[in-house]
Amino acid sequence: MERENLWAPWRIKYVQGLDQECDCFICHDSQNSQDDDKNLVLWRTDKSIVILNRFPYNNGHLLIAPIRHIPDLDQANDDELLELTKLVRESQKALSLTIKPHGFNVGMNFGRCAGAGLPEHFHIHVVPRWDGDTNFINVCSDTDVISQSLTELLEQLKQTSKENNLPGL
Repeated sequence: MERENLWAPWRIKYVQGLDQECDCFICHDSQNSQDDDKNLVLWRTDKSIVILNRFPYNNGHLLIAPIRHIPDLDQANDDELLELTKLVRESQKALSLTIKPHGFNVGMNFGRCAGAGLPEHFHIHVVPRWDGDTNFINVCSDTDVISQSLTELLEQLKQTSKENNLPGL
């Protein structure tokens, strides 16, 4: 049987970085506000940051993290936890207004064995979902199809945020 190839050259940065000791991209992005567009930062507050995932499972996949470099929920204080929860709500609202998903997956992974790509800085995944978005391509080949550029979506989400006074913290 002949094998088919689906080229995804943008994934090489992720694959090459798996075994490398590197700086925390969340800390890097939270400390460099002048590069927010380049770093795909949607929102930032005193305690939190919302970033488009560079390696998304679906269009609009956001990461919500505390600014503080902490690995677990038990190290977050009540103010951080409240703000993170509010940002999940506001993220769902912005995504709903902008790209109109049918639902969401919201989750966290603690530890590399649980799927955490950055186990030392906890973050929340907000993944928009559509009816039928699990199709043959990702079922058969473990491949995700992302239908929009991250920079285009970032601009749309910023416009939606401005028009709707988001995040509403």
